[in-house]
Amino acid sequence: MVKKAIFLMMAALLVFTAACSSGGGSEQGSSDGSVTLRIAWWGSDARHEYTQKVIDLYKSKNPNVKIDVEYASFDDYWKKLAPQAAANQLPDIVQMDISYISQYAQNGQLEDLAPYLGNQIKVDDVSENVISTGVINGKQYGVPAGVNVLGFQYDPALLKKAGVDAIPDNMTWESYEALGKQAAEKGLYLDGGVAPDIFFHYFLRTKGLSLYNAEGTGLGYDDDQLFVEFFGLMRRMIEQGAAPTPDVANQTKGIIEESDLVKEKGIGVWQWSNQFVALQQVANRPLEIAPMPGPDMEKGLYMQPSMYWGVTSNSKVKEEAAKFIDFWVNDVEANKLIKGERGVPISGAIKEAIAPELSDATKQVFEFVATMEPKASPMSSPPPVGSPEVISALADVVEELNFGKITPEQAAETFRKNAESVLANNK
Repeated sequence: MVKKAIFLMMAALLVFTAACSSGGGSEQGSSDGSVTLRIAWWGSDARHEYTQKVIDLYKSKNPNVKIDVEYASFDDYWKKLAPQAAANQLPDIVQMDISYISQYAQNGQLEDLAPYLGNQIKVDDVSENVISTGVINGKQYGVPAGVNVLGFQYDPALLKKAGVDAIPDNMTWESYEALGKQAAEKGLYLDGGVAPDIFFHYFLRTKGLSLYNAEGTGLGYDDDQLFVEFFGLMRRMIEQGAAPTPDVANQTKGIIEESDLVKEKGIGVWQWSNQFVALQQVANRPLEIAPMPGPDMEKGLYMQPSMYWGVTSNSKVKEEAAKFIDFWVNDVEANKLIKGERGVPISGAIKEAIAPELSDATKQVFEFVATMEPKASPMSSPPPVGSPEVISALADVVEELNFGKITPEQAAETFRKNAESVLANNK
């Protein structure tokens, strides 16, 4: 009875909200030609500051446009967006993460941007491999704000301290493990551990597979021996002292200043290219970036959107929203403010135009991405609905494995059972 009462109250609230609203999004342009946009994003204070400058620049060039902004930390952003989506009141332009874009697209909350490409949004010099990363079920639900690529970010001086002159060309997982043994013998970690979902997905791609199947209804691999092979190697790295134990790693997780590389206890870290600049700044000594291990690195490698810009279905000013996305992608002055903070710009002309404005660390990132881009393969489909739960399930089982509580075979079986249970909801 109580549940029924609560349900009726919630339903009444939604009806009231819808009745009070203007039907979603911003109001249409007024008779005097003025337009109001709402835009939302997540990020740090530094991101908020330069994004506001980009918006001010857009308004100075488009005096008929007013832009209302909404921003928050990553976690708070999604908490704010969810009720807005339920009330059909999403901002006109939203920053989308790869882990959420499928959910919002499949719920009908994002607009197909394909009709705007080549019109309001110019993508003439954008790689098809890059722009297609925003396609879900044949529709262009997002335009990448920038792109990243995976690599090994390391201290060459610490590598030499371990008795190794350079990261080997065409590094394999076998040579990676051998490097780990050499590092451990000198009392150094080779790396600080890997994000399980990102790097297992990369490993599967080198085998022509993926973490999820194309329909998003199950895992993208059938042979659990692949799980055993990859995470068995990660566990051996810990057992050999080449990577920190989970309890040590958890103490410094997400804190750059406390990372093993910054404290000169670890040689490097596997992560996305856009994370290099902050690492370089905090370490305050020369660092370098090396390609991912193989074999078949080219099959595994892909250009990942750091995030997307999307236009919501409830927007009444979609064309103006698309023009703002074009401004973000193609305006030189705007990108001199952005400086690749949301990933390397997707426009080739913009990359060239802002190169003189970049710090040495950012230039390293741009050069690394430029080197890897021709080698990269098309990205797999964006993660399906339910992927945050699958990623959490994988992290839990890998932690148990790395603590030595279960075997790789047991971890593989448990992960498959839990992941398939979540993904079955998409059938």
